[in-house]
Amino acid sequence: MAKRMRLDKLLSNMGFGTRSEIRKVVKQGRVTVDGVIVKDFGMLLDPEAQTVMFDDETVIYKDTIYVMLNKPQGVISATEDKRERTVLDLLDPEDQVLQPFPVGRLDKDTEGLLLLTNDGKLAHELLSPKKHVPKTYEALVHGDVDASDQDAFAQGVTLEDGYETMPAKLIIGEKESREDGVYSSITLTIHEGKFHQVKRMFESVGKKVVYLRRISMGPLLLDESLPLGAYRPLTEAELESLQNAHR
Repeated sequence: MAKRMRLDKLLSNMGFGTRSEIRKVVKQGRVTVDGVIVKDFGMLLDPEAQTVMFDDETVIYKDTIYVMLNKPQGVISATEDKRERTVLDLLDPEDQVLQPFPVGRLDKDTEGLLLLTNDGKLAHELLSPKKHVPKTYEALVHGDVDASDQDAFAQGVTLEDGYETMPAKLIIGEKESREDGVYSSITLTIHEGKFHQVKRMFESVGKKVVYLRRISMGPLLLDESLPLGAYRPLTEAELESLQNAHR
């Protein structure tokens, strides 16, 4: 069944202005439907079958949004907050219209891949504890991360509250000696999303994460060409891979 909606609602949902602003421009004759000027802002139409133009711009209808954000430090993974900047504040107004929300969370001081969408079903699939969606992080750790840590993580470690993590894959990279000790670059893949989990896992083996960024979530990989704070829509291939991976 075709989805019919009011013209003013379509235009406001697609970010062309408030309902009151849109009603004025419609009355001014600046909107056409299938090539015909319309002045009835309340007219019903099928946005997927009919062509709507605002001035000379074609109105592209969409009711879902899927965005990859390279989250910077200093913003929180929330839709609103009275004191802090949120990840939604990084989006252009036209991309806020469909009310996306972050799928999961990254700590305020953690960077990297964050998916924003208004697709509740997909978000549920990715966040469901039963799905064990893998998430991979790169980190700089204060401490000499070694094979014993790899073994411990591979078996699962006990956090300070008694929670036992699932097995995780730890890859050790370069190490650097500084005045205050050794720093280790690592890559870690976990299958849960407990609060501060990566930091708490390293604390359980006596080490401290000083920098953290997420580089993948399920099959979705961070686009390394995205600067911190920038975002882009998911490609069709990326969206399809996410949808197929967790059916």
